[in-house]
Amino acid sequence: MAVKRTEQQHPMADGLDLQPPEAVLRFLAEAQIEAAGAVLGAIDSIAKASAIAAETLRSGGRLAYAAAGSSGLMALADALELPGTFGIPRNRIVVMLAGGLEALSNLAGAPEDDAEQAALDVADAGLSEGDCLIVLSASGSTPYAVAALEQARRRKLKTIAIANNPDTPIVNLADAGIVLATPPELIAGSTRMGAGTSQKIALNMLSTLMAIKLGHVHDGYMVNLHADNLKLRERAARIVAAISGCDQETAAAWLEKAGGSVKTAVLLAAGAGDRNTANGLLERTGQKLRPALSELEGSSRSQHGT
Repeated sequence: MAVKRTEQQHPMADGLDLQPPEAVLRFLAEAQIEAAGAVLGAIDSIAKASAIAAETLRSGGRLAYAAAGSSGLMALADALELPGTFGIPRNRIVVMLAGGLEALSNLAGAPEDDAEQAALDVADAGLSEGDCLIVLSASGSTPYAVAALEQARRRKLKTIAIANNPDTPIVNLADAGIVLATPPELIAGSTRMGAGTSQKIALNMLSTLMAIKLGHVHDGYMVNLHADNLKLRERAARIVAAISGCDQETAAAWLEKAGGSVKTAVLLAAGAGDRNTANGLLERTGQKLRPALSELEGSSRSQHGT
């Protein structure tokens, strides 16, 4: 059986333990940079996956992640950030880790082989048609990831897979298979390194493009953020000020009137009569701020006969 790329020895690894510290660190940095570049070869498949994820949330479905080991940590990092950054309701995000919550303090290897538990996790989460599952596995053949994907397909979920080896079970089974062709790890098989880096970048790309499609990004601003601390409330005010052209103090006042919604505050600052009017504009434009502003501007021109 051919050795998977993620298990092969890196060409710079010979004598690595004899190298001076600065050389080792340089090799490690260069390997990470090379691994990060692997996402460039997967842009088309990431775009396809992002469209599936966006349509799932737009249609009221849930976005779920399933993975083991380091891939599970990458999935967890992406999933936990979505509510705060893009205002996606927490009950629309599901995370399944091999080994469960205990894996957060004891990342044991055995649970990744538990295919039966993976199927149970998908079933216990109540996932069904209309939902979407993202599975990650550097090897592309981790039993937990494969079984979760197979169960998802039986339940008629849309599926996305991310792997670092081509022609692997999860990539071949998924509706959108993403192959991140990273080079062998400098420490053979230590996929928390290059493979993990590429997975994190791919997830960042996938979920950010998804948020853009859902109208949660405007000119590079996170206009659907959940401002639940001082830093984020100040950020929200800066965003409203930047888009509407008012000062930050005025922006904060609009945010108060908008109940903390950045999009609503921007529309109020732009002339929407009240929250209901602003929210109605957003409903008609699929929660997208730019067309809502255009409609508001057009309505204003019409009222003034220009």
